[in-house]
Amino acid sequence: MVRNHKPPSQTWRTFLENHVKTMVSVDFFTVPKIRLQVLYVFLVLDHDRRRILHFAVTAHPTAEWTAQQLREAFPWDTVPRYLLRDRDRIFGKEVFDQIKSTGINQVLSAPRSPWQRAYVERVIGTIRREYLDHVIVFGERSLSGHLQGFVDYYYQNRTHLGLEKDSPEHRHRDLVVGTRHAHGARRGGRTRENHLPPVHFFILLIKASKCDFDSAATVSPSGCTAPTGRGGTYSHPAI
Repeated sequence: MVRNHKPPSQTWRTFLENHVKTMVSVDFFTVPKIRLQVLYVFLVLDHDRRRILHFAVTAHPTAEWTAQQLREAFPWDTVPRYLLRDRDRIFGKEVFDQIKSTGINQVLSAPRSPWQRAYVERVIGTIRREYLDHVIVFGERSLSGHLQGFVDYYYQNRTHLGLEKDSPEHRHRDLVVGTRHAHGARRGGRTRENHLPPVHFFILLIKASKCDFDSAATVSPSGCTAPTGRGGTYSHPAI
């Protein structure tokens, strides 16, 4: 029996790690409007720093529209070496011709294997959980505005364990510490004090009712504090 002396092929994870600096992923995800109509978001993600290079919103995605988005995502000399995508029919002949004309090597994931595109799938999940699940979308313009606001936050403040708790746009440590002391911890582009989750909001309402509607009282997550008129204060403990 003749043995094959060729080394075994590298695993999928090894391939992604070896080409992380020269690979991007593209994918679509859907967002329902207030009238239950569906909008489609096209996303281009850089694997190296998890940067969202480009996004676009449409109600009627076509192969021609997708090819145009790829031209806008990679202007001039910013073309990556590899482009990872799934086997969706939206990536038709026009998209294939556009990718080939730019010299990009197209890599297709296996059918029904979203784990092979873990980078872009994780970002899509982050966008849903941290932002889109908490807003109402009226149309394409509304969704584009929401996404642009999230992308600005994502670049500058959203940390990643894979980036050693850094954001896609590298932050200097002194600047980060100074920003936290000046403005408080940020979440979703707003300070936590001004954007409480619904459950915490109702807890504060209950605490406020225990202050006997004292106009000078202060309600906080730790309880209720109000002046006594003698220079001191009294407090109700937190519930």
